[in-house]
Amino acid sequence: MEAELDSLDTKIAQLVQLCHRLRKDNTDLQQELAAAKSQNRELSDKIEAARARLEALLSRIPEDAK
Repeated sequence: MEAELDSLDTKIAQLVQLCHRLRKDNTDLQQELAAAKSQNRELSDKIEAARARLEALLSRIPEDAK
């Protein structure tokens, strides 16, 4: 009986340790996702600005040159 309780205690300790590690991993992944989303927004903004500049340049080209 004592051995079973010791085994159960060890398994519970391992489970608690695993939960802590998974919680930390989850937090790290949430931070990485937030950073990736922020970078994605910045890149999308840059692409949109480049598109607008390109359209402005294209609109300045005379029709007969197109």
